[in-house]
Amino acid sequence: MKNLTEAVKQLLIINVLFFIGTQIVGDGAYKFLAMYFPENENFHFWQIITHMFMHGGFMHIFFNMFALYSFGSVLENIWGTKKFVFFYISCGLGAALLHTGVNYYFFNESLNTLIANGFSKTEVLQLLNEGKINTQWQELLTVSEFQNFTGAYMGTVVGASGAIYGLLVAFAFMFPNAELALMFIPVPIKAKYFVPIWMLLYDGFFGILGNSFMGIGQGVAHYAHIGGAITGLIMVWIWKKNQFNNKRWN
Repeated sequence: MKNLTEAVKQLLIINVLFFIGTQIVGDGAYKFLAMYFPENENFHFWQIITHMFMHGGFMHIFFNMFALYSFGSVLENIWGTKKFVFFYISCGLGAALLHTGVNYYFFNESLNTLIANGFSKTEVLQLLNEGKINTQWQELLTVSEFQNFTGAYMGTVVGASGAIYGLLVAFAFMFPNAELALMFIPVPIKAKYFVPIWMLLYDGFFGILGNSFMGIGQGVAHYAHIGGAITGLIMVWIWKKNQFNNKRWN
């Protein structure tokens, strides 16, 4: 742990404190700090930030914090503390933006179908806020449309995964030939192959396609992962192009 950098250490502490506090306080803290769909009555503006420090279970926080420790300190040593924190938060915000944008698309596509069949938006939102579902909706929407519609509105987003994906992409961009391995894939793979293959399989095939066609991978915000990765890639590409990678923010 001697190579642990300051910002990474503070982020680890904050995430662990949030996790322990949530376990003690219970659902009230989760409801207050997790990120809801903006039209949901439980949405608050601070959730755009606080959701990054919330986690759904021990394994969730363990893997995210392990990745933060593994890749974060390397990048902070190169960029400096302020630049690293800026990058980390930006990737988390990018993840939230894409996730919310995709949810808005799915939600409004289905809402328009319901409105075209005689339902009013006020009526639909009222039922959703009460946690109720009109059985006719299931007759008017496909299974995946119904799941995306109700999931978008009632679901919550928690976790540092979007920011972590940004770190993974940045690491692969800056150290493409570094060899990485997962516990269940013991063969080392170069970062420039590992990160895109992982995203393609886990978030692309099993996530997006799985949710749409096979009903697998539910409960994981795959678009948030992709949003964090895209944000990270754009930032490091611009920094590299403008030689900004060589400038530290201490």
